[in-house]
Amino acid sequence: MTELPEAAEATLQSFQLAAGWEQRARLLMQWGDRLEPLSDAERNELNLVAGCDSKLWLVGEQLGDSWHFRGTSEARLLRGLLAVLLVRVNGLDADELQRLDVADWFGQLGLSRQLSPSRANGMNAVIGRMRELAAAAGRASKG
Repeated sequence: MTELPEAAEATLQSFQLAAGWEQRARLLMQWGDRLEPLSDAERNELNLVAGCDSKLWLVGEQLGDSWHFRGTSEARLLRGLLAVLLVRVNGLDADELQRLDVADWFGQLGLSRQLSPSRANGMNAVIGRMRELAAAAGRASKG
């Protein structure tokens, strides 16, 4: 898993070029504005991720062996964090999702020091939900 998907590599370069937290925060807001929209029907209790201070909804679908996730949040900064996480995880298979080091990804982006414990917990809850969806799909296909 040393090679990053192309979109994640481009994201990483953008964030590494940002000089300081203010520019990274501005980038996060811009990335959050690019999220694929969720319908009102998808913003339901089933898709709500537990463990986030602000409401965050996540939808995942398996395309062949890989996963594609969409989501949104009421909180603008959380939408940005979600967007850069989705860039990293979309296209991974279930095993790669299980092994992904989220803290390392945010560290590479230069965001880990500014992540409050509650936001870090929220991002961990999101990756946990992604892993649950992938594991459930794996069990369903075997059963």
